[in-house]
Amino acid sequence: MKPKLFSILKHADTELKNGQITKDIISGIIVAIIALPLSVALAISSGVTPDKGLVTAIIAGFLISFLGGSRVQIGGPTGAFVIIVYGIIKQYGVSGLTIATIMAGVFMIFFGLMKFGSIIKYVPYPTTTGFTAGIAVTLLSTQINDFFGLGIKDVPSEFFEKWAVFLQNFSQLHVPTLLVGIFSVLIIILWPKINKTIPGSLIALIASTLLVTFFKLPVETIGSRFGEISSDIKLIDFGSLTISFQTLRELIRPALTIAFLASIESLLSAVVADGMIGKKHNSNMELVAQGIANIGSAIFGGIPATGAIARTAANIKNGGRTPISGIIHALVLLLIMKLFMPLASLIPMTSLAAILVVVAYNMSEWRACKALLKSTKSDIAVLMTTFVFTVAFDLVVAIEIGMVIAMFLFVKRMADSMNISEIGSASSQFRAITTEDDEENYQEDDLHKNLSKEVFLYEINGPLFFGAANKFLDIMNEIDRHSSIIIFKLRNVPNMDATAFDALKRINKRCRDKRILILYAEMNEQPYKLLLNTGFVSSNGDDRFFNTTAEAIQKANEIIACKKESRKKR
Repeated sequence: MKPKLFSILKHADTELKNGQITKDIISGIIVAIIALPLSVALAISSGVTPDKGLVTAIIAGFLISFLGGSRVQIGGPTGAFVIIVYGIIKQYGVSGLTIATIMAGVFMIFFGLMKFGSIIKYVPYPTTTGFTAGIAVTLLSTQINDFFGLGIKDVPSEFFEKWAVFLQNFSQLHVPTLLVGIFSVLIIILWPKINKTIPGSLIALIASTLLVTFFKLPVETIGSRFGEISSDIKLIDFGSLTISFQTLRELIRPALTIAFLASIESLLSAVVADGMIGKKHNSNMELVAQGIANIGSAIFGGIPATGAIARTAANIKNGGRTPISGIIHALVLLLIMKLFMPLASLIPMTSLAAILVVVAYNMSEWRACKALLKSTKSDIAVLMTTFVFTVAFDLVVAIEIGMVIAMFLFVKRMADSMNISEIGSASSQFRAITTEDDEENYQEDDLHKNLSKEVFLYEINGPLFFGAANKFLDIMNEIDRHSSIIIFKLRNVPNMDATAFDALKRINKRCRDKRILILYAEMNEQPYKLLLNTGFVSSNGDDRFFNTTAEAIQKANEIIACKKESRKKR
């Protein structure tokens, strides 16, 4: 594994031609301007001070670009983590968040080193859509207090309790705050029609700040809530961290959630980016970089970070094609933090809430949810379960339940796809089979017509695994019929697991007790290797296994003919 930046610098003569460095620098500056208001807003909504969001975007953003496996990934705080971070701080404090983030970083490095990058990408689409939509609804609910100016000092973290408090205090709605919030939302929505390069969120912050400052509107600002905002980036006080086995045990679930969500979001972002630039990222190197970035963010007092799809897309659209743009984005944010952080105290809280209201709407993926509601019942079940559990409980439970349901439904689908059919015998009506080779069909058809009444041929289609084992055992119901030989045609069985093998042994024993011979035809490599390694082949005789069904049928007919000849002699 090698960071993408190092590979690009090694081939700088071809990778950085035609003014690409200039394009990356310009793109990095634009993305930094986009990231500025988002980083501040996401930090406040997560329950930390505004500067922590910028620290995260600077430290994690730099490390993700410097060490990552993607050319264009932009890292930093995202809306998906707001609920998780807020909940951890509520329960364990800022020190608990720091420990959980470092643990998550270690997990992600482990994922990358174990080459789990390709595995994590196979999380079912209904699951990711469900918890993303749930996060959007929950994120929206966190902005109600600031957007409407309700003035609630201690908002509960649980969804239903939170809304109960909102409804009880809705009479305290502050009209000037609401009007400034609506003003900010309208600017964010309408500004792209005027200019698509400068983000509407930045214009909304500037316009609303000027409005509140010059007209001295009684609207809560960052300064009135948090006081003086630090522009320093320094290491945390490790002595303040309470690290014990009990703490680590309690934080392992939220840490795994951070790691899992950061891995999914970063890899999805990288996949989307690959499609936009026609390149391929290194998923395992990306996970390692994300892990290091989260550890780096935590030790400098930041919050969890991951690849941000919207900022990555903006980077690509503005000409970014190498990690240089992400590094410039982090350096520009550092410069802004050092020079202009004192001015951030003038920003109205309702404007930051307005930004996240729009972010929540964009995250909701309501079009994707609408399309999935027209899909299969199983996909709808996964979508709705994940969504409801995300909103009603928390993301940890939602991901666990959603994945478990998705896996069970997958097993069921795979089991349903496996079928066993009797495709030929002299005592039952022949049903023609379909193969890619019609000539082979005709040859087998002729053989089927010549099958003895005592021979039954079964074709098994699909993987033989624990989900399909019971269906495989249904063959035992057929064994009671008058038969001397059973042929299993296994060409369409790609693999077999231990449960299915146990079912095969039970069928084999049942047939042995009834003096029925089983022959195996066209067995694939994996199932045959399993039977060979377990001693099944040697104990039953390798003369029962045939390369073609025609050979097995011919052998069965010869055995039946010999038996008939033997009876005549008696």
